[in-house]
Amino acid sequence: MIEKAELSPTDWVRQQTEKILSQGTTEGVLVTGRPVVLLTTTGAKSGKRRYVPVMRVEHEGSYAVVASKGGAPEHPAWYHNLKAHPEVTLQDGTETRTYVAHEVSGQERDEWWERSVAAFPNYAEYQTKTGRLIPVFVLDPKD
Repeated sequence: MIEKAELSPTDWVRQQTEKILSQGTTEGVLVTGRPVVLLTTTGAKSGKRRYVPVMRVEHEGSYAVVASKGGAPEHPAWYHNLKAHPEVTLQDGTETRTYVAHEVSGQERDEWWERSVAAFPNYAEYQTKTGRLIPVFVLDPKD
């Protein structure tokens, strides 16, 4: 039996996740008018599965997830989950697939950063609010 993933303790994140789960789709769940997808990670320390709604940044079947945390000085908790356990699931609409995440750098990061800012312009502002280079992960289909 597959262990059910845990909901976020953060109200707005939990509410987004509950809406996706109750509807069975990510369609219609928006942040500032932009679509999200539902990422499921494995906790770096706990090993528990965790739901994380993230902005939808898709290109040719791969997805980017941006560890912005709104421009906070530290990475979001899920950053550490992806580093420890790069195999994730992602739901886009009603389709859920398994992906393998890798953090990108150099030209590959630049290309995905540009796509990410096009999908969610707030990322550019978040980068100005922090001294860290906001990490970008690319999720490639496992199969």
